[in-house]
Amino acid sequence: MTGLTTPAPEATPSPEAIRVSDEVARAVAEGTPVVALESTIFTHGLPRPRNLAVALEAEERLREAGVVPATIGVYAGVPTVGLSTEQIAELSATDGIDKVSLRDLPVVAALGRHGGTTVAATAFLAHRAGVRVFSTGGLGGVHFGASETFDESADMTTLAATPVTVVSAGVKSILDIRATLERFETFNIPVIGYRTTKYPGFYVTDSGHEIAFRVDSPEEAARVIDARDGLGLPQAVLIANPVDPAKQLPPEELDGILARAWAEADRQGVSGNASTPFLLDFIQRDTQGRSLEVNVEVYRGNVRLGGEIATALSASAATAARKA
Repeated sequence: MTGLTTPAPEATPSPEAIRVSDEVARAVAEGTPVVALESTIFTHGLPRPRNLAVALEAEERLREAGVVPATIGVYAGVPTVGLSTEQIAELSATDGIDKVSLRDLPVVAALGRHGGTTVAATAFLAHRAGVRVFSTGGLGGVHFGASETFDESADMTTLAATPVTVVSAGVKSILDIRATLERFETFNIPVIGYRTTKYPGFYVTDSGHEIAFRVDSPEEAARVIDARDGLGLPQAVLIANPVDPAKQLPPEELDGILARAWAEADRQGVSGNASTPFLLDFIQRDTQGRSLEVNVEVYRGNVRLGGEIATALSASAATAARKA
């Protein structure tokens, strides 16, 4: 089970606690679109050498769209917003690298270790650096059996107190999606479908759960984000962006795949922080690599939409500045 909520809003890190690359700092200051990218996708989520290729492709596609990528991770104990290509390559090739949630940041920093940052840690660091949009694959949430194990992702509690925008394809399919959506409601975190009111299930376009609101363009999403900021609300906005139906895993197969994955995890005694990578790896092997291709398509779509929303937010800020 992962851990702690964010510090109180008034807590301010020392300037040297977080490194923000010159490119990202300049883009934030000048109002250039920026999108944060997490590092666990290439440190823990994808096999080598595909992991590095996907990480660098995401950055390249954002740059082609006029958006500055801000890949976030911990390099030699330094939480970094805007890892260099060389740093990304080193982290992607490091064996036994730490998976760093928010609770782990001070420990990994103090011990000088490398780390791939989860959604929680990435969202926190992005917000501290002034980056408003963060694209990822799938979110963490409530695990099955959490009523007894209390196994809930720190992603939720962090996002309840971190006003970023997170573009994802829903929560990971291995989670209790119904319970997760209930927790998002409890935490006052708005969940908004992109051109849909059917909540996506990561590997599949429709998880079977409805959500109340949708936006149909990056500009509509930007208006919601600006309204959240205008109200001074502290929570994230979640944009649920489904994978293309033609590229999803066949929904009729998914239940059986998940049942086999959970049975094997129970047999091997896998639990806690190790569950997600184990289950996703099992699913990849069980589908003979098809789930990996869906995972990559999910990420590409979310990176693209994140760039479009960041661009719309930049345009909105420029318009507001001209009117001021």
